[in-house]
Amino acid sequence: VVDTSKRIPEDFIQSLLSRIDIVEVINAVVPLRKAGSNYVACCPFHNEKTPSFSVNKNKQFYHCFGCGVSGDAIQFLIDHNSLSFVEAVELLAGQIGMQVPQSGRNEASVEHNLIYNILSEATVFFEQQLRQQTLAKQAVQYLQDRGLTGLTAKNFRIGFAPPGWSNLLDAIAKDPEKRTAGIKAGLFIKKDANKCYDRFRNRVVFPIRNRRGRVIGFGGRVIDNTVDEPKYLNSPETDVFNKSQELYGFYEARQTIQKLDAVIVVEGYMDVVSLAQAGITNAVATLGTACTEQHVTSLLKTATEITFCFDGDTAGKKAAWRSLELCLPLLDGKNVI
Repeated sequence: VVDTSKRIPEDFIQSLLSRIDIVEVINAVVPLRKAGSNYVACCPFHNEKTPSFSVNKNKQFYHCFGCGVSGDAIQFLIDHNSLSFVEAVELLAGQIGMQVPQSGRNEASVEHNLIYNILSEATVFFEQQLRQQTLAKQAVQYLQDRGLTGLTAKNFRIGFAPPGWSNLLDAIAKDPEKRTAGIKAGLFIKKDANKCYDRFRNRVVFPIRNRRGRVIGFGGRVIDNTVDEPKYLNSPETDVFNKSQELYGFYEARQTIQKLDAVIVVEGYMDVVSLAQAGITNAVATLGTACTEQHVTSLLKTATEITFCFDGDTAGKKAAWRSLELCLPLLDGKNVI
């Protein structure tokens, strides 16, 4: 494992920390109240009723007298948001308009940015197709039949991949570098040395966003049930997309989850979106995989109550039991339903 923190100049890190207010960073996700010269809250890293989590504005440092966690603003984002060191630095730097030095980005980071960029372009393309493409009428009708409004579709950035083998390819990846990035992003499937084609065709498309709001993959729902294709098609795992770690809808639900201190785990994209449409905005879904230990660990860092709501068939019952087994060793005052 490469220590990427050493690739960012120390003087840049110190300059960043000197310009960031740790109270503002933490208060954005954990409401703080003034207590003497410090700010306090119930610790976001363990279950407690009496606040033992203290933030010192002068020292720009936090410490929990209950579980012992401590650190600066960067460390808080790493632990609370499950970010890497570089991701936490980039997030904080972006908030105050600082540019992370290029020397602080290794080759993998540069390649990741190429992947993120083409995924972002694809998201815009799919959104436009849902609103402008005459062939999208069936997709729009499907969403309306499921009770979704245009606002809900907009909030989740739902789009449409039109029928045809190269609509997205022709729109955003005419040069070889972008085509390569699109293949690495899971947008295109390579046919041979010189040809590739769109992975998502004639499907309602659900962008999957990470904790920073960046699109990392897609889920596509077929709208023509007469074709012999899987109902749902997901992006493959890539350098930026790990299904065992990510949860659909977490970015959209994060504020409600933190406010309610509770999260609902459901089976699919439409379950999350339909619940949001009904006003239940703290639901997330696994991405075509069973719930993993990484999923549970991440959720228990964010909320003290998890409700699993799966289908009542054999597969759903099996998934619920497996999820419970994963939770048991990690409970420590948490509630699992």
